[in-house]
Amino acid sequence: GKQFALSLAENGANVVVAARRVEKLQEVAGQIEALGRQCLVCECDVTNEESIIKTVNDTVAKFGKVDILVNNAGVAASGATEDMKLEDWQKVINTNLNGVFLFSKNVIKQMKKQNYGKIINIASIAGFVTFEGMAVTAYCASKGGVVNFTRALSSELGGFGITVNAIAPGFFPSEMTQAFEKDPTMLKYVESRTSINRWGKDGELNGSLLYFASDASSYTTGQILAVDGGWLAE
Repeated sequence: GKQFALSLAENGANVVVAARRVEKLQEVAGQIEALGRQCLVCECDVTNEESIIKTVNDTVAKFGKVDILVNNAGVAASGATEDMKLEDWQKVINTNLNGVFLFSKNVIKQMKKQNYGKIINIASIAGFVTFEGMAVTAYCASKGGVVNFTRALSSELGGFGITVNAIAPGFFPSEMTQAFEKDPTMLKYVESRTSINRWGKDGELNGSLLYFASDASSYTTGQILAVDGGWLAE
């Protein structure tokens, strides 16, 4: 999310950064403002529709419009399905899938007024495949939902000047994957499954983001672009 926010700012966008942990957003906001762009910091929980509505309203109040939405919030839960607690399953679905629905729902209303908008969902290769030896059913289910939500919403909004696309990353360094990065077995597993033989690097998702966020993709909608080092091609 931080990389996406900075990449958009570097390419001329004013940016709204939204998350539950405001202290983490303040640092990003300072970096964006140092680039000469404006940044609005919003405390927001993507599982709470009232919180989302406030964020959208605050954005419109400050900037007058919403051109781009990046649905980037995500969590994971691991463990055998028969042992998984319902609250753990619901946490993943509420954040990864319901959050995408709720934010899209409330931004669409503004984008329709503009007859313009770019919705970019962050899916995952887990929306297409499973991972040998890893019990991550909730995560795979949530990202599979994001994949088809993206396609369905693109059909719904095609006549309103709004495109809806998704990026499906492979394994990249993040808070979610910190434990995997320290596991030699996991490192080898990722290297063996990618034709490029490595994890993704910081910045390697930015090109996909900028394509979907700009008018270079004005005739592209309902697409899911895998940035995965060749994982899905293996």
